[in-house]
Amino acid sequence: MTPKEILKKYYGYDNFRDQQEAIINQVLAKKDAVVVMPTGGGKSVCFQVPAMILDGITIVVSPLIALMKDQVDGLNANGIPAIALNSSMTADAQRIAINRINNNEIKLVYVAPERILSEGGRFLDYLLSLPINLFAIDEAHCVSMWGHDFRPEYRRLRPIIDAVGSVPVMALTATATPKVQQDIQKNLGMMGAEL
Repeated sequence: MTPKEILKKYYGYDNFRDQQEAIINQVLAKKDAVVVMPTGGGKSVCFQVPAMILDGITIVVSPLIALMKDQVDGLNANGIPAIALNSSMTADAQRIAINRINNNEIKLVYVAPERILSEGGRFLDYLLSLPINLFAIDEAHCVSMWGHDFRPEYRRLRPIIDAVGSVPVMALTATATPKVQQDIQKNLGMMGAEL
């Protein structure tokens, strides 16, 4: 399916907004992207549409369980198979989620940076064993000490991005001054990314 066909089928829209289509095409061409759009501007579509086109799984790093839940619930309601792996899940729920991922039933996996870095590296090893097609970092301003929501765990994503290898990386935020944008690119190793 084309990006526009995905947009129509899963979101009910005929056309993309603003820069969405250009960003999606950039990712489909295996290029990194830094996406700065206002809240409600459609940032999530920029990684959700490629996730449905590309083979494999999109990993979405998100800082808040409530944010993950909202996105996953919305995606599942639209027929897009997504799941969140977080600390609020029971052991049984985690096992079921992992089985669904292993059975190729899921296209997007939402996870907090703390979760990626947990279990002495075992969870990261598990993620790296998956056929990752895109690594999306939501609320990417959290990586910058100049940002309003600095989270030290975001600074530890760079080695993970390097370990994932040659998949595109997308950093998304609603609020980033030029200084914060530059900090995002530098700290995530995305100096070649288009803005």
